[in-house]
Amino acid sequence: MGGYELNKQNKNIVYLISGPLGVGKSTTTKELARNVEQCVLIEGDVLLNMLNDELLLSWEERLRLTWENIVALTRNSLKHDLNVVIDFVVEEELEWFCEHLSDLKNVSLKYVVLKADKEKIIERLKIRGDIDSLERSLFLLNKMVSSPSINKFSYDTTLKQPSETVKEVIKSTRFYVTIEAY
Repeated sequence: MGGYELNKQNKNIVYLISGPLGVGKSTTTKELARNVEQCVLIEGDVLLNMLNDELLLSWEERLRLTWENIVALTRNSLKHDLNVVIDFVVEEELEWFCEHLSDLKNVSLKYVVLKADKEKIIERLKIRGDIDSLERSLFLLNKMVSSPSINKFSYDTTLKQPSETVKEVIKSTRFYVTIEAY
């Protein structure tokens, strides 16, 4: 464990890492969780995939339930004085997520939207054999890049190694979101 982050202010940190498929979210969040002391990793896709097709839930219901589970796990981890890294695509959920943490004291939130150029995303999706996700990934990339509110939190991974991204996420103050405002 590298332990880059020291909790000098007695605050636990939630790292909410978003971005389209192929930008390095999973690789980055795993590396980040290894380098933050007292940390748990919540993989949203694992929670989403727990809701199998036999449940007959719509996409919206599956997504809502997944986010509710992410919040519950986050709150429970924070209650036990753990830092949290979350790996999941955030589209419209940031404000909702912040509202559900706003009553907690001594908690900071870092929100990072990873992005990469189109060619790099195509390359990464081909390497992992997930080219079927390309259309959705490029749709999300365009949506995120065109949003001024997201640009402030974006970080380009095109030419970066995961360790470089992790160091920037940990040291940079520009990714902080004030959850008390919600």
